[in-house]
Amino acid sequence: MAANNRRMSGKKGAQVGSGGQRRRGLEGKGPTPPAEMRKGHAKQRAAQAKARRAQGRTTQRRGGRSASELVVGRNPVVEALRGGVPASTLYVQQFIDNDERVREALQLAAERGGINLMEAPRPELDRMTNGLNHQGLVLQVPPYEYAHPEDLVAAAHDEGEDPLIVALDGVTDPRNLGAVVRSVSAFGGHGVLVPERRAAGMTAGAWKTSAGTAARTPVARATNLTRALEAYKKAGVLVVGLAADGEAELGDVEALEGPVVIVVGSEGKGLSRLVGETCDVRVRIPMPGGAESLNAGVAAGIVLYEAARRRS
Repeated sequence: MAANNRRMSGKKGAQVGSGGQRRRGLEGKGPTPPAEMRKGHAKQRAAQAKARRAQGRTTQRRGGRSASELVVGRNPVVEALRGGVPASTLYVQQFIDNDERVREALQLAAERGGINLMEAPRPELDRMTNGLNHQGLVLQVPPYEYAHPEDLVAAAHDEGEDPLIVALDGVTDPRNLGAVVRSVSAFGGHGVLVPERRAAGMTAGAWKTSAGTAARTPVARATNLTRALEAYKKAGVLVVGLAADGEAELGDVEALEGPVVIVVGSEGKGLSRLVGETCDVRVRIPMPGGAESLNAGVAAGIVLYEAARRRS
């Protein structure tokens, strides 16, 4: 009996069932996914790197957006609405004195359409404008969508034309930018290029001076103006800089008949050193009257007229 007990004690005890695990292990798991979708596979890593590079190129091609802007005060708001400045919201103070300018602002906003009308208490408008004298009217201008420098050349080629572009170097007055945009539109140009830093942007003042032409004339913004001009040169576009001591006179420059970017500097300092060295030719505008310089808007208009005359 004892022997039997010893033999019995050597037997295995009750076993827990597999619960179907063995059966599921034998079942198929479907088709093997492509290598690009398999975690840790070399092809997946390569595909992810390619996607990151493509995303980087897309980011670099964006011209970027400006910050939203507020136009403050009764007269500035009315003038902005008259001038066709893009607007998203018109804020009106509660219990405001309903004078002629307030009525005109409300009427212009209603006629334009697409502008939200918001009534706000005075403390809220004070907070929005950092305490400026808003007089009960605040107009919000949406961010401007800048083009990429390459888009200006592409637009010209799409129209079967040689690019005619104006680049501004060190121009900080938005009114000058607006005037240049207007001249580019008038003389058949394909856009304006501005640096991202230390330069005028498409503010409400620039929109107003452009007299509505900013809606159809693109403005591109470059992180580095010199590199953007060098890229234009590689694309076959001649870079012509305006300078009081230029080696050529405007009437003698035949390059204006072909693909060209005209670089205009600030009225006081002119072209910066690096930008001036990047230009293929520096041109002077003859001024028999003896003026030392012209502002950017006037100078660009003169050269654009000459270019349009030669191309016609």
